[in-house]
Amino acid sequence: MSGSGGSSSSSKEVANSIWEEIESAHTVTDHQLSVLHFLFGKNLQKAAKMVDQRCVKKIAGEPSGRFVFQVVGESRRKEEYLCFPEHYCGCYSFFYDVVNRGEQLCCKHQLAARLASSLGSCEVVNVPDDQLALLLSNL
Repeated sequence: MSGSGGSSSSSKEVANSIWEEIESAHTVTDHQLSVLHFLFGKNLQKAAKMVDQRCVKKIAGEPSGRFVFQVVGESRRKEEYLCFPEHYCGCYSFFYDVVNRGEQLCCKHQLAARLASSLGSCEVVNVPDDQLALLLSNL
């Protein structure tokens, strides 16, 4: 999805309102899926598949409660990407399609993390804050 900042901004607002609805109900309707598919295209289908295959973990630091998501990619290598659903992913697509070319609002890993989190369907792994800090220092 390309376009001016206004188009991108309004798309993000629509997406955020849909995510809030999903989070409050912990379920997703066909209508919500169709709107998200319109906004995110093929990345949404790939993200939903990753959520169905339980590829998303929420790594939470204790006692701070800070967290990052770890998403297992689709490739045969099963690479693990750390991401913040609204801001960052360590994958190639994030840098190429989102940051560099501005063609997507986010990558499939960010979508998978957001969807799993909104549905309450990701595994939560609690770690000490210093271990979380070490993990994040490798980004």
